[in-house]
Amino acid sequence: MLKRVLIANRGEIACRIIRACKEAGIESVAIHAANDSGALFTELADIAVELEGNNIAETYLNIEQILTIAKDVAADSIHPGYGFLSERAEFASAVMDANLIWIGPSPQAIIEMGDKMTARRTMRAAEVPVIPGEEVEGGVEEIIAAAAKVGYPLLLKASAGGGGKGMRAVHSPEDLREAAEGAMREALNSFGDDRVYVERLLSGSRHIEIQVLADNHGNTIHLGERECSIQRRHQKVFEESPSVALEPDLRQQMGEAAIAAAEAVSFVGAGTVEFLLTPQGEFFFLEMNTRIQVEHPVTELVTGVDLVREQLRIAAGEKMSCEKLQMRGHAIEVRLYAEDPSNNFLPAIGDLLTFIAPQGPGIRLDTGVRQGDAVTPDYDPMLAKLIVWAPSRQEALQRLARALDEFIILGCTTNIRFLRELCDHPDVIDGWTTTDMIERLWPDGWSPDLTGRTLDAAYLAVNAAEASGYGRKNINSGISNDGESATPFATLSRRYP
Repeated sequence: MLKRVLIANRGEIACRIIRACKEAGIESVAIHAANDSGALFTELADIAVELEGNNIAETYLNIEQILTIAKDVAADSIHPGYGFLSERAEFASAVMDANLIWIGPSPQAIIEMGDKMTARRTMRAAEVPVIPGEEVEGGVEEIIAAAAKVGYPLLLKASAGGGGKGMRAVHSPEDLREAAEGAMREALNSFGDDRVYVERLLSGSRHIEIQVLADNHGNTIHLGERECSIQRRHQKVFEESPSVALEPDLRQQMGEAAIAAAEAVSFVGAGTVEFLLTPQGEFFFLEMNTRIQVEHPVTELVTGVDLVREQLRIAAGEKMSCEKLQMRGHAIEVRLYAEDPSNNFLPAIGDLLTFIAPQGPGIRLDTGVRQGDAVTPDYDPMLAKLIVWAPSRQEALQRLARALDEFIILGCTTNIRFLRELCDHPDVIDGWTTTDMIERLWPDGWSPDLTGRTLDAAYLAVNAAEASGYGRKNINSGISNDGESATPFATLSRRYP
């Protein structure tokens, strides 16, 4: 049994892990940079220790300092969360070398799945279908030769990468050289590795991922799928489970392929195998994330399994507690970002003057912020994850729409109105979601529709802000949810006497 877990992360995922530890009777240790002093996760933890340093490299990515703190507070284990050091094999090795329990897979599994070209070769050997393409170990000339074999349109992808960095779509040979040079340059700057490989561009595909769990007792299972097709700049914004595209036979095939992928690298813990599903019903391995995913709550709501709790149990050497599963109902997660959807989704900053979350049955909010917190450019702009569950997909969409209508954030630009518009779009309602959906629906960029509902929400926000003590002065200063100038209080008063 684990006794004291140090969480090598921050924000929302740190809060999530701390709560799982509390329910398991395990003490939690939060580490935090100076600019995170007083953040929600530091107050929830049993112990909070400030990191020395002035930037992320000196704080949350400082392996030596993190291990020193773990020794000083007598932690017996480390949970990396997602992002930061979560998929760094050298961190996993250092934790284990320090005689601490690593809450994650082996360093070798991280290495094999972390390098995209190595992962492709491993999946071929395991007879898991991979996207047609060519692994390239050389430079631009080798990429050009590989592209001639793959054909157009194609994708250039960083072997060591993720999150869309080092990725370029190429539609003709004339654009290839410049795209290859740009992809290699970005890959080197982002990951210290400029290797780029060539993959066929599968237009109109869905992004389907399978959650897997494996323990040290020979048990590997999958917990169904999540559809994560709605993305902006290769980052997911809308995730759901189950997918409307999967019939039972296809679900079983993809689940078996995910298990084969995990077993091919002797994976232990909670991981996600990602696939692309073509309109013709073919599926291909995309990558495996060897840590907990941002969108894991939708799987938890439809299966009833606490995935973080299972991570803790597996790391302690126990068997997983879930072997026979049944998916129930429908869950949807949207990511609330401090960003401006009408300006190419650029990140935003500001103070959360008002942060009022919706409530009611079937609504879950995973967040690391509170009213009064500052949104700065130092970290990822995700404010919260709003997750809903209902017996059917239609009811889940209706619940999500209601929840977004009631969510009030004042002080910085957010994507709430964009998410709300997604709920009403016919393609979303009908389940026709693809990875190019946002670009397809809004080729010239998204702009808000100033409808009566928007003004209704604004009026509610004004009342909430006044009740919070911020008054008319702040409201008239131009604060709004979505980057538009706020409607003056006087105008709202005339409409709503």
